[in-house]
Amino acid sequence: MSNQTRLEALSTFLKSKRSSIQPQSVGLPAGTRRRTPGLRREEVAQLAGVSTTWYTWLEQGRDITVSPSVLDAVAAALQLNQDERKYVYDLALEKHISPPQQEMSIAKIPPSLGKILNELTHCPTIITDRHFHIVGWNAAAAYVFLDFDQVPLEQRNLIRLVFVRKELRSLAVNWEHFVRGFLAMFRAYYGQYVGDEWYTDFVDEMSELHPEFHALWEASQVSIAPDVTIEFRHAKAGKMLFNLTSLLLQGNMDLRCSVFTPIEHSSTEEKLVRFMRRDELLNETE
Repeated sequence: MSNQTRLEALSTFLKSKRSSIQPQSVGLPAGTRRRTPGLRREEVAQLAGVSTTWYTWLEQGRDITVSPSVLDAVAAALQLNQDERKYVYDLALEKHISPPQQEMSIAKIPPSLGKILNELTHCPTIITDRHFHIVGWNAAAAYVFLDFDQVPLEQRNLIRLVFVRKELRSLAVNWEHFVRGFLAMFRAYYGQYVGDEWYTDFVDEMSELHPEFHALWEASQVSIAPDVTIEFRHAKAGKMLFNLTSLLLQGNMDLRCSVFTPIEHSSTEEKLVRFMRRDELLNETE
C-alpha cells in the first residue's frame, strides 16, 4: 500500500464514521440546516479539542504530523471502538507500517493445529492466512460450504469465493450480513499491513469485478474478531443456525481460525451428524 493509498483509506474511514454519528448522541443540537448526515468537521474538531483546519487536513488525507494523544482525542470524538481505534492508528502512524510477510501454504499448518481442526467434527472450521487465503478446513466445512480441495489453489481466497461461488451466495439467508463479518476482519488486516501492496491490488480488483464488494467495502466496518450469528439454507440439510467465532492463532504464522458452532437448542448439529454420516456411507459403497 503506497503512502497515498494509506492516507486515502484513512480519509474514507474518518468520513464514514463522522457521518454515522447523530449530533444528539454527543450533546449537540440536531439543527435544521444539515445538508449531510452526521457531524460536521468543525464539530468533530471541537469534541476532540483540535483546530478545524488540522482535522480537515487529517480527514482530507493530507500528509500531516499526528501523535497518539491527538488520535486518542479524535477516536473518542468519533466514538471508535477498540478495533476501529487500532485501524486508525495503523493507518495514521507510519511506525505501524508492516513489511510484507512470507505467504503461507496449507503444507505449513503444524500437526497440532491439524489435529484441533479435525477434532471439531461437527463445527465447520476454516483456517485462513492474513490475506484470507484458505490454508485449512475440516470435513464439516467441506460439507456445509464446498469442497475447497476442488478449488484451484490460486483461487482459494475466502473473500473472493463468497462473491464468486453461487453456492456460497445462496447459502446464507442474509448474504450481506454473512459477507460483512469477513470484510470487517479483512479491513483490520488491511490497516495492520499497510506496507503490503497486495491488499491495494486485491481491493481494486474486487471493486472492479464486483460492485457489491465496493459498496460493502465502502461501509468501512472494522472488527478483529466479530461474533456473528448466521442462518444458512443448506441444499441438503435445510435450515442451519451457527455462531461464527473467529480466533487469531498465536505464533508467527498469522493464521485465523473461523469456527461455525451449531446454535444450542436448534437441530443444526443433529442434521450435520445425520447428513455427514449418510454421505460417508454413500462414499463407502461407491
